[in-house]
Amino acid sequence: MIRRALLLGTILVASHAAAETLREAVLAARSTNPTFAAAQARQQALGETVEQARAGGRLTAAADVSAGYDRLGYSSGASSTVAAALPIWTGNRVPSAIRAAKADVAAGDQNVRDSEAVLLTAVVAAYAELLYDQQAVAIAEADIALLQQQVAEAQARFRLGTSTRTDVAQLDAQHASAVASLADADATLITTAARYRATVGHDPGQLALPERALPALPGTLDQARSRAVADNPLLQASLRSADASAARVDVARANRAPSVALGAQYGYAGSFADGGAHSYPLATAVTIGLHVPLLTGGLVASQVRQASAAHRADLFDTDAQQRETLRGVDAAWAALAGARARIRADAGRVEAADLALKGVRAEYAFGLRTTLDILVADESLRAAQLALAGDHSRALEAEAALLRATGRLDVSLFLAPI
Repeated sequence: MIRRALLLGTILVASHAAAETLREAVLAARSTNPTFAAAQARQQALGETVEQARAGGRLTAAADVSAGYDRLGYSSGASSTVAAALPIWTGNRVPSAIRAAKADVAAGDQNVRDSEAVLLTAVVAAYAELLYDQQAVAIAEADIALLQQQVAEAQARFRLGTSTRTDVAQLDAQHASAVASLADADATLITTAARYRATVGHDPGQLALPERALPALPGTLDQARSRAVADNPLLQASLRSADASAARVDVARANRAPSVALGAQYGYAGSFADGGAHSYPLATAVTIGLHVPLLTGGLVASQVRQASAAHRADLFDTDAQQRETLRGVDAAWAALAGARARIRADAGRVEAADLALKGVRAEYAFGLRTTLDILVADESLRAAQLALAGDHSRALEAEAALLRATGRLDVSLFLAPI
């Protein structure tokens, strides 16, 4: 099967040894992109919420020191107190809060995965777009070189009396059109290169057309849909968010449960009066406290209803995300299938157009073809070459979209040359 054939005809491209590969672009972008780095930093911050939730069930202690002066009593004093508290029973508040925090972190991990996939999709799109524009410039340059040769030949034939001024004028017009096309292609290339620079983080060089498809592509549509349901990061993030909201329902319900805590306190005080210093223990106590909510003014019941409604919303969001995920898989699969079919067709079209142009030029030398025939054949070849270049770029973008939809688009795919 035709996969990554280079454009046929007169296109001149840089050697693969000097060209920048998709792998190099991806690794550069991932290591320097500030948006992805920010997503990773936010996830690190979110990861601390688990430890904060655990802290609600751990021993805490605090020390207080105070000093003062009694103007009326003509004395001064100071006191210090150390107090500690250890929750024994929290009515399931702490375990539920920990479950909610862990689910939030798991959802955040999936969102970071999607952030990476978004970045890689953007890199592939920028690479494919720039690759097409570079090929368009190469096609225009090759077309100009061919037409310059043809114009020189027509002028020589005109001087020999075997060609007409009309033939020369037609070729001159086609040459001028090719020069204008090259100017447009150069302008577009500058804009595309700027977009590539912003995405990848460095100036682009000559890009290399990938020699094979991206790895880990599914073999069938059913396989793609199954992978997406099991591993799409946005769908998995939605599922983890639903787990978190379910745990928060338990947290709200625990607000009506009793709690038990063990406490201890030790204090010391000193005073300075009547010309002497006096010190004595202020307080020493060990307590067990029981807190039983009796009336909350409807607050707890409202919190439970609120948390339950939020959980139902998350479940609906999960269903919606699954539908969107499957839609994305179907669309990417169709786009890739269409691009591959066009590659096969346009590769044959380029080969046929190139052969036709060579034949027309040979027949023109014997007077069997007109200048118009050459112009038509030349235009047909250039259109076929541009179509094939676009097909390769669209196929590359469709591959990335399908891998993102199935949850397989990550930097590990690009560690080996593509």
